[in-house]
Amino acid sequence: MATAAVEIPRSNYGVPGSHMIVQANLPAAPPKATESVNPQSIATAWVDTFNSLLNDDSIAIEKLFIKDSYWRDLLCSSWDFHTHHGLLKISSALKSQNKQCRLRSLEIDASSEIKKSSVCDIDFNGKIKGVQAFLTVKTDIGSGRGLVKLVPDTTDVASWKAFTLFTTLEELKGHEESTCSRRPTGVDHGAHPGRLNWQQRRDREANCEPPFDPAVLIIGAGQGGLTVAARLKQLGVPTLIIDRNARIGDNWRNRYHQLVLHDSVWYDHMPYLEVFTPKDKLAEWFEIYAKALELNVWTKTNLTDSNWDASKRQWTLTLEREIGEKKETRTLHPRHVIQATGHSGEPYFPSHIKGLDNFKGDRLVHSAQFTGPEPNAKGKRAVIVGCCNSAHDIAQDYYENGYDVTMVQRSSTLVATCDTLIDVDMKGTYSEDGPPVEDADILNMSDPNPVAARLKVDANREINRRDAPLLRALMAAGFALDSGPDCSGLFMKYLHRGGGYYIDVGASQLIADGKIKIKQGQEIERVNAHSLTFKDGSELEADEIVFATGYQNMRETARKMFGNELADKVKDVWGFDEEGETRTMWRRTGHPGFWFFGGNLALCRFFSRLLALQIKGMEVGLMKYEDD
Repeated sequence: MATAAVEIPRSNYGVPGSHMIVQANLPAAPPKATESVNPQSIATAWVDTFNSLLNDDSIAIEKLFIKDSYWRDLLCSSWDFHTHHGLLKISSALKSQNKQCRLRSLEIDASSEIKKSSVCDIDFNGKIKGVQAFLTVKTDIGSGRGLVKLVPDTTDVASWKAFTLFTTLEELKGHEESTCSRRPTGVDHGAHPGRLNWQQRRDREANCEPPFDPAVLIIGAGQGGLTVAARLKQLGVPTLIIDRNARIGDNWRNRYHQLVLHDSVWYDHMPYLEVFTPKDKLAEWFEIYAKALELNVWTKTNLTDSNWDASKRQWTLTLEREIGEKKETRTLHPRHVIQATGHSGEPYFPSHIKGLDNFKGDRLVHSAQFTGPEPNAKGKRAVIVGCCNSAHDIAQDYYENGYDVTMVQRSSTLVATCDTLIDVDMKGTYSEDGPPVEDADILNMSDPNPVAARLKVDANREINRRDAPLLRALMAAGFALDSGPDCSGLFMKYLHRGGGYYIDVGASQLIADGKIKIKQGQEIERVNAHSLTFKDGSELEADEIVFATGYQNMRETARKMFGNELADKVKDVWGFDEEGETRTMWRRTGHPGFWFFGGNLALCRFFSRLLALQIKGMEVGLMKYEDD
């Protein structure tokens, strides 16, 4: 007897091959109040026992972790990212640590008020209490930071065990960043006949003249390329960035007219700027950042040929660079290439739709090529195909310029108002009264994704409660809503599929009021001279059509630049692996000497250090590409 196919909710769709996160089971609420406990002594006792376990296999793992516990480790016990779930896997990971990257000890970090061990909420609603402690981490090769959340044993309330442990590498011993006491002097005092001044030295390095020889070539000068280049520079790894645009920041500067970041300044970490940064200001800042940090960037430069020599472990790359009116061809031999062209890859344009060439209206483009509507174009008809952030921003821009606007929503979209999202999801971590951003990042990253997904269910429920009047009005207007994969909200949907949501900054009310119309649930059959025909036979007139249909996987961009051999060898990017870690991004790709890097500004800030440490580890012989 045939088994009926199980229909997967559209909100659970992810990038191809991504694993669905299995949400964590939260520990039971403690049987008695925890306010009177001594967090410092509880955390210290746990750390002492953990350190003993590292050197004594006879200590049972059950003394330290609850049954349904997690250890998220980023480069402290291996050269990869892992989330170990359950006693057996945590015990196995501790016993099988890479000998060249082995966790040696933990220490309580009480160096600031925010870091002192304290009673904390284990769940979103604050019904389950525990003890939280910031940690410093020592390994065979370096040091890092971490955080542990402890809960009382349900059978012995005097015994506290870990629900989650987080450890992340931050520096390599003997190869620390050139900051603080290691800051460059900027000048070599004394008599040095024929010496070059700073500008001469800078010009030579920027042009890759001997003795400067880049070990790393980064493709893309957006937030990904710039942040990882800055990290590599601090570690003394010679690096060059190339970008096909005319100026640094053009990847933002050239986008649609009204684009403003939907993430707040505290999350993006740019002190003194407004809460939401306009795209042109962000572009200017990127240009200033590259100049101030002396990053080597070649604009108007394209990769024209590439070859990987497996025996030499290096690339031969041919670059075509435009300098003023001249073009030059340069050949470089880096050991690493980082593709930092944006986590979403090339624009996805639905070229399979019939009749695209028949359109006689004023504009038919992908949202990546949309620069803005005509001003005061009253009566013109605009159709936006797609219903996520870019589509909403473009629809609002069209409306404000007098267009008759319709959005084509083919499935469902997660919507959360910007103010509610900040107040519910980020308050106390990334906010005006929050901790320093480096501590906020530890708090944010310390929850393994299965735990984060479970917490986000309750957070998303509260967001929906606060936004309920608007959400009801959207549904009444024919707009289809969802709550992300298994109701885990916006950020988990971002990590699972890279999109599918709108952070509302005004367009939702226009939809609710009928000022932006919705065509829901129908695919396009064909494009006509001045309209679109849908599968149900209905027709929608249009003078301009914008396909806000998203982007391809970064792997397809790699195929375009490096060919099928590399693209077939690397793994798919984004979504989750079987442990719940983000696939392929910021870590080894499957092809030696080739890395993917991307994400929003906050992810680039955090993971740029980890990618730089992996490359530095290879450069100085601490790590081989094949190491676990």
